[in-house]
Amino acid sequence: MSLIPNFLNRRSNVLDPFEGFPPLSSHSNFPSETSSFAAAKVDWKETQNAHVFKADVPGLKKEEVKVEIEDGRVLQISGERSQEQEEKSDTWHRVERSSGRFSRRFRLPENAKVEEVKAAMENGVLTVTVPKEEVKRPHVRPIQISG
Repeated sequence: MSLIPNFLNRRSNVLDPFEGFPPLSSHSNFPSETSSFAAAKVDWKETQNAHVFKADVPGLKKEEVKVEIEDGRVLQISGERSQEQEEKSDTWHRVERSSGRFSRRFRLPENAKVEEVKAAMENGVLTVTVPKEEVKRPHVRPIQISG
């Protein structure tokens, strides 16, 4: 019994997790134009002052991403990554990067200041900041009980 896993190249001990898979012979394995590319991963955290969304959109320019507020309280982050142009003389051996459209939607809580949303993009990470309204505590007045 060998102690070397099948996906290690036995001659050089180099990890090859794709060993045994056939190479791609044409572009037919590209996702279709309308498929989503790994539905952009998004983190949502709530701080004392805001709701902060961070979306991984590597390789996209800010012009290829849209941030919108729909129906007053729904944050939508969407975009599209174009498919790489294929040259007739090219032979594809592996296609792992996806292309196509993506869209993520989040219903914002009542305390979101939707008219003050800000978005910035740096190093393939889109950050959307939604400030929060200060929660107004109900005024409670004690009532004296007679008797």
